[in-house]
Amino acid sequence: MSKLSTISHNNLIKRLKIFGFEDPYSGGKHLYMLKGNLRLTIPNPHKQKIGVDLLTRILRQAGITREEWIK
Repeated sequence: MSKLSTISHNNLIKRLKIFGFEDPYSGGKHLYMLKGNLRLTIPNPHKQKIGVDLLTRILRQAGITREEWIK
């Protein structure tokens, strides 16, 4: 199984759009993206790298498996 790696804020948003999430919306301190009834908070408003642990939590909340993400 391939490993997850850090990802930039912009690349995270681009990849989530591929999985059907809508453009990020302003939600106070953090942006959020929507897919149906699912509201996914996008951390890191300063647009720095997102670590593997945080990426894992985001993917779990989004319902995306590691295998789907790595493809």
